[in-house]
Amino acid sequence: MYGQEFSLQSISLAIPKSQITGIMGPSNSGKTTLLRILNRLTDLIPDILIRGQVLLDGVDILMPHYNVNLLRARVGMVFAKPIPLPRSIYENLTFGPRMHGVKDRRILDERVEQSLQAAILWDEVKDRLFESALKLSGGQQQRLCIARTLAMQSEVILLDEPTSGLDPISTAKIEEALRNLKKDYTIILVSNNTKQIARISDRVAFFLMGDLIEYGPPDMLFTNPSDKRTEDYVSGRFG
Repeated sequence: MYGQEFSLQSISLAIPKSQITGIMGPSNSGKTTLLRILNRLTDLIPDILIRGQVLLDGVDILMPHYNVNLLRARVGMVFAKPIPLPRSIYENLTFGPRMHGVKDRRILDERVEQSLQAAILWDEVKDRLFESALKLSGGQQQRLCIARTLAMQSEVILLDEPTSGLDPISTAKIEEALRNLKKDYTIILVSNNTKQIARISDRVAFFLMGDLIEYGPPDMLFTNPSDKRTEDYVSGRFG
């Protein structure tokens, strides 16, 4: 709740491990708010009230004493606009691990290579690791932001419109990376691109005006939805 207005109401959602859960819905339906709750970025918003529980490994992350820094290491977030640090590619990837106490150069080097490989970026930047990340293209910067989350060895990856504004080739590379990553990570993808949600999601949630309207396999929501509002949205009648 923001002030007197509800952004989300009576949401109950079980997110399966090692799958991509796609969240779709029109603007102001509560999708981004849900992501921000899941790693407590909502703590930074004044006058917000959150009731209920968010369980990670059976522990409520909304408890006041929960370690938020540890949570954000376990649950990483990638935003719509890539925000690389004004540093080298290497420093972008090692900044977080260093802040969490990883000092061994060998371990840092391994994390850099592994995370870039997983984000399908290694071959493009392996000879440029000490160049500024700001020289990368928009699509490369977004894959770097995904790699930066992986370098923290996060368990859950939250993505808020990660391909908005990107060209089809960059979008395809990010989708390929997400498909490969889901075997080792739990991924929650917010997108207004229903075709993207249908392509890569294992389960899909449809949000409308703060309510969870429908949740299930993509085949069900896109070909045989149980709610007329879902049918109208995926067919393009509104949104």
